Amino acid sequence: MRYFVKFPAGNEVEVIVDHLPTGELSVVVGGRRLAVDALAHDHATALRIDDCVVDLFMEGAPPGVGVVARGARFYAEVESERMRALAAALGTKSNAVAEGLVVSPMPGRVLKVLVKEGDEVEAGAPLVVVEAMKMENELHCSRSGSVKAIYVTPGQTVEGGARLIEVA
Repeated sequence: MRYFVKFPAGNEVEVIVDHLPTGELSVVVGGRRLAVDALAHDHATALRIDDCVVDLFMEGAPPGVGVVARGARFYAEVESERMRALAAALGTKSNAVAEGLVVSPMPGRVLKVLVKEGDEVEAGAPLVVVEAMKMENELHCSRSGSVKAIYVTPGQTVEGGARLIEVA
């Protein structure tokens, strides 16, 4: 399956994932073949990519994907080749639902809100810090724009997938 991954900075990378008859994965990222092992658990998938372990988790409305790698958390937009083809045929954007909305990756507690409504932010800017599973997770903006709405306050408990901040 072919995917297109767009990172907060705006760069897009093509990822090709094939499940081999042996049960192994064949993964090519940006034209480079990687050694990848996958292990699914609870709400995430742990991947060993070369010598780095990465936890992937889905949140909000696809194609929004949260990624934790080496203690850092960020969001990327992931579209499959099929999603792109369907969106093109319908004349829509496949990520229209998730675009600009920051949601909690899992149940937790809001520690800090780093912006105010009306603030101008750049793609990748930190917006809010949520404590979940004994980790502080700094959640970032997926696109540049203006903070349209803040749905939470520090100290508030939130569910996984809860709306936190909207950037328009």
